[in-house]
Amino acid sequence: MRVILGNILAIYRKELQSYFASPFAYVIAGVFWLLSGVFFAILLFSPSGLIAQIALRDQMGVTEPVDVAYEFLNAYLGVLGSLSLFLLPMLSMGLYAEERKRGTLELLATSPITNWAVALGKLLGVLTFFITMVLPLLIYEAIALSAADPPLQPTIMLLGHAGLILLAAGVLSLGMFVSSLTDSTLLAAILTFTLILFLWIIEAIAGGLSGWVGEAVGHLSLLKHYTNLIQGTVNTSGLILFASYILLGLFLTAQSIETFRFQRS
Repeated sequence: MRVILGNILAIYRKELQSYFASPFAYVIAGVFWLLSGVFFAILLFSPSGLIAQIALRDQMGVTEPVDVAYEFLNAYLGVLGSLSLFLLPMLSMGLYAEERKRGTLELLATSPITNWAVALGKLLGVLTFFITMVLPLLIYEAIALSAADPPLQPTIMLLGHAGLILLAAGVLSLGMFVSSLTDSTLLAAILTFTLILFLWIIEAIAGGLSGWVGEAVGHLSLLKHYTNLIQGTVNTSGLILFASYILLGLFLTAQSIETFRFQRS
C-alpha cells in the first residue's frame, strides 16, 4: 500500500508541476478569473443586477424579504458551473493525449506503476490546479457577502463550492478518459465538451420520456445535482452520482491504457 501511495504521489507532483509550468494553463486560469470577475460585477452592480432589483423593489413598496446573499451565491455559482463546462475540457485534454504525442505513453504503460495509480495521480494533479483557480474567488465572494444582513451561513457557501469541485472532478475524470483515446488535444477537448454538454442538458431530454425511463435518464444530469448542492441541499443520490462519474472515468482510463499496453506487447 505504501508503494502504491508513493507512486500516486509521484505522478501527482509531476502532473501538478507540469500545469504550473505551462503558459497555456495560466491562460486558462486568466480567462477564468477575468470572466468570473466580469460576471461577479454584472450580477451585483449592473442596472439589472441584484442590488438594482432590490432598490427597485423598495421604491415600489414591496415588503417581502429577499435573501440577497443567498440569491447572489446561487446565481454566481451557476455561472461558474457554466464557465467550467467550457474550461475544464481544456485542462483535461492533454492528460494523456500529450503523452501519446510525445511517445511517452508507451513508457508509462509499460512501467511497474499500475494504471489506476497513474490515472488517480493525474486526476488529483489537475483537480488541485482547478482548486487553486477557485480559491481567489472565495476571497472577494467573502468580502461581498460579509456585508449581507442577515449574514449568509458559511456552510452554504462552502457546500456550494464543494459542489463546484465535485463537478470539476467528474468532468476532469471523464475528460481524462477521452484524452487517453487520442493523440490530438484539440479532438480530446471537443469530444469532452460534447460529452459533458450532453450530461449537462440530459434532464431536458428526459422530460420527453415517460415513466421510470425518464426518471432514470434525468438522474444522470450533472446540472440537476449541481444545482441542488449550490442551493444548500445535500442529496445522497447526487453525491453518489458525482462519485460514480469520477470512478467511471478512472476505470475507463485504466482500461484504455491497459488496452494500449496489450496492443504494444
